[in-house]
Amino acid sequence: MRDIVSCFSENAVSVSLPSCSSYSNIASTNPSLTPSVQNSVTCVYKISLSTQKQILITVTWCGNHSSQGLSISFGDDPSTPPFRLNTNSRLFRKKKGSKLMESDNSSIEVFWDLSNAKYSAGPEPVDGFYVLVMVDSEIGLILGDMAEEAVAKKFKTSSVAKVSLISRREHCSGNTLYSTKAQFCDTGIAHEILIRCSGESEAPRSPVLSVCIDKKTVIRVKRLQWNFRGNQTIFVDNLPVDLMWDVHDWFFRPASGSSTSTGYAVFMFRTRSGLDSRLWLEEKLVQKEQDKVEFSLLIYACKSQ
Repeated sequence: MRDIVSCFSENAVSVSLPSCSSYSNIASTNPSLTPSVQNSVTCVYKISLSTQKQILITVTWCGNHSSQGLSISFGDDPSTPPFRLNTNSRLFRKKKGSKLMESDNSSIEVFWDLSNAKYSAGPEPVDGFYVLVMVDSEIGLILGDMAEEAVAKKFKTSSVAKVSLISRREHCSGNTLYSTKAQFCDTGIAHEILIRCSGESEAPRSPVLSVCIDKKTVIRVKRLQWNFRGNQTIFVDNLPVDLMWDVHDWFFRPASGSSTSTGYAVFMFRTRSGLDSRLWLEEKLVQKEQDKVEFSLLIYACKSQ
């Protein structure tokens, strides 16, 4: 059987575990240029309980110069109010506590401790915190480096429902350098992703789009003003990933828009099973692929003038 990378696309780029020998040079960056700031991060988790019931939990971290907040919603019913926490509010400084809620005929309890949370360059804490969500008395979602310890102390158990991250959405603003991390499958590692729009050295007025994963350039789009939309198939952790970009509004936003911004560009990384390119596989392997949970990373990038 031919290797899937070679069969799927002659232009596909493969990214595996980081290796110094596989690194390619990233486009030169201006030392004074720092990555854009994340304004909000939204993650959607699929929770599979022991009762065979499944529920979607959406967690949103948002922040600006004056506030930092957390929002958690459950299922697809818009009538169910989400759990909200403004950790910087002068009127509400309860950075540690619990709350009982009802959603879609399920009893939900949220436990959190953000009193010692530490943040890096965005609204999502990096350590010193935990958020726990219980669904019908079963631990459904745990977030944070202190979560496992909190579970052991509060519930005297290490049993947690099966959790899969199915999408992550980031809103960024600033310049044209974007940096983030993403784990494309439950068994994979977190990969470093760098997106940059810059001018070619030989033609500074001709912008070039570069996307790097673990310091390996996976796409390089020249004449971006004319190739403002496109897609490329890459392979990460042996998974086919569709990489799509749309930077139209960076160049052609109507003049009636805001004078402080040139609009949003959109970048998407979406995994898929690749079944349509592997018709020769045995039935059991096809079924195994169908059981996989697909993941998508969506980045909205606002470029200031």
